[in-house]
Amino acid sequence: MRTVTLYIAMSLDGFIADRHGGVDWLYGNTPDDNGGSYESFAAGVDTVIMGRRTYDQITAELSVGAWPYEGMDCYVLTNRPAAPAPSVTFTDETPAALIARLKSLPGRGIWICGGAATAMQFVRAGLVDEYRISVIPALLGEGVRLFDAPGAAQRLRLTGVSESGGIAELIYRYDTTFNNREV
Repeated sequence: MRTVTLYIAMSLDGFIADRHGGVDWLYGNTPDDNGGSYESFAAGVDTVIMGRRTYDQITAELSVGAWPYEGMDCYVLTNRPAAPAPSVTFTDETPAALIARLKSLPGRGIWICGGAATAMQFVRAGLVDEYRISVIPALLGEGVRLFDAPGAAQRLRLTGVSESGGIAELIYRYDTTFNNREV
């Protein structure tokens, strides 16, 4: 069974971007920069899901001319038409329909990449099996909050904690003991 993972970095006060949507505060302070877990995580996934704003930010600002998810199938949730791109599927499927379809196909893990509005659609729908949150030692004070109001309560089980370069990575699994669905 393919696992759906929200793998993302946030500030200690819960933001994934500053008040302008920027992520410059992450540079030199990411799990990958400090010997973290990105490489091992990425080796276990073959599908990445993101929202249109995240896709546009990656292609226009963060990684211009070099697609960072080479070798992965990418799904961008959007209602706006987009120019075709290799290995990228633009879709207006609901998160539940997309995950059901992807889980019915062979493959490795499915990564919910961002941004916050997209991630919260999957969280609210109870579609996230695993949360891998890298807590960056920064307080932004304001910005784009990762968890705004997740809807129905969900119990999680802590399955891992690691630290590298001052970054704490917390790994939680959806706890089927307390929740009403199988993972």
